[in-house]
Amino acid sequence: MNSIDRTRQLNATPLSACLDREKVADWLQQRPLIFSDTRIFVASEHLQSMAELAAAMERIVALPGWRERVLANAPVTARHRTSLRSAFFGYDFHIGDAGPKLIEINTNAGGGFLNALLLQAQRGERDDMADGVAVEQQFVAMFEAEWLAGGGSGKPGLVAIVDDQPAGQYLYPDFALFHALLERNGIAVLICDPDELSLRDGRLYHGQRQVDMVYNRLTDFLLEEPAHAILQQAWLSDAAMITPHPQAYALYADKRNLALLSDDAWLADIGIDAATRALLSRVVPRTEQVNAQNAEDIRIRRKKLFFKPATGYGSKAAYRGLNVTTRVFAEILAGNYVAQTLVPAGERTTIVDGEAVTLKFDLRCYAYAGVIQMTAARLWQGQTTNFRTPGGGFTPVVVVR
Repeated sequence: MNSIDRTRQLNATPLSACLDREKVADWLQQRPLIFSDTRIFVASEHLQSMAELAAAMERIVALPGWRERVLANAPVTARHRTSLRSAFFGYDFHIGDAGPKLIEINTNAGGGFLNALLLQAQRGERDDMADGVAVEQQFVAMFEAEWLAGGGSGKPGLVAIVDDQPAGQYLYPDFALFHALLERNGIAVLICDPDELSLRDGRLYHGQRQVDMVYNRLTDFLLEEPAHAILQQAWLSDAAMITPHPQAYALYADKRNLALLSDDAWLADIGIDAATRALLSRVVPRTEQVNAQNAEDIRIRRKKLFFKPATGYGSKAAYRGLNVTTRVFAEILAGNYVAQTLVPAGERTTIVDGEAVTLKFDLRCYAYAGVIQMTAARLWQGQTTNFRTPGGGFTPVVVVR
C-alpha cells in the first residue's frame, strides 16, 4: 500500500472547527463571489470517465516516447531530474451530450482547500458528496508522499507557501487554510513572496530559517521569470523540494500536449494501447497546434474552435473562434497557440436576487499520482471562468448514481 492509500494517524477534528470564524467571515466578505449557493449534479459514469483519464495520463507520461518528445525543446528547468510526482494536479472538464471532455490539465490547481472547507460546511446534509475531512487528509498525505519521494525522512522542518504578493491574491484563503492544516499535523509553515527567500550553502532560507519544501503557487510554471531566479536556482540545485514543479508542467499541462493526445497514430507508435487511445478519443476534444501550414484551414473552421496560448493560464488571451477577427487571428498565428474543438460549458439555472439566471459550469478534478481526490465545480457567466458573476463561484458536486 502506498503512502497515499495507507491508514494515517491524523487529528480527525475538521479544519473548519479549528478556524477563527471571524477571520473566515472576513475572507468571504472580501470575496463575496468565491462560493456559489447552488450545486452541480454529475452522473457517476461521467466521474468514472474523468478518473480513468487521470489514471491514463500517468501511464502515458511514463512512456519514454512521450517524455522524449515533450521535453526535447523544453527549457532546462523542465528537464531537471526529479523524483517528485508534483502536487495538486487539476483536470478541468466540460460536460456535454457526449459526456465529459477534457479542456485542459493544470499542475497548480488552486481552490482545493477552499472546496474541502465548503464540503465540511455541508457535511451530514447528503451522502452523495465527498467527505471534506477525508479530502483534507488526502491533501496532507500528498505532501508527505512528495517529501518521502524526494528523499526526506520524518516530516519537513519548514514548508513555504510561495506566490507573488500572496496576501493580495484572490485565493489567499486557500494558502491560509493549507497553513492551518499542515500546522495542525505537526509541520511548520510560512507564507511568503519569492523575494523573501535566499540561498546559502546550497540550501534555501527564509531569513534565518531553512526551508525544506516549497508549495509553489506561482503562475510562472517553468520558473523562468527574473523575479523568481532564487527559486529557479533552488530547483536546479536541489536546495529545497519544490512542488508543483516545472517538469510536471511540461509533461502534463503545456497545451501543445493536447494536440499530441489527439494524434492516434503517434500515440500507437509510442506504445499506448488501443483501449487507452479509445478513451483519449472519447474524452479529449481534437486539438491542433496553429502554424503557417494549417492556418488557412483553421481560419475557415474557426467558428467551431477555441484558441488557447500553449503556455497560458486562467483563460488569459484565450478566444472563442466565433469572436476571432482577422486582426486577432493574425496575433494567434504569430503567437504560440493551439486550436481545440469547441466544447460548450454545461449550464445550470439558479436563482439570484429572486430571478432565474443561467450560469455556465466546468468541473475540476483535483488529483495526485493519477488518483482523483475531489471534484468541484465552478460557475460563471461570460466567455471564460471567473469569480465575478453573482451566483457563481466554487460549488460542490453531487453524484447522481
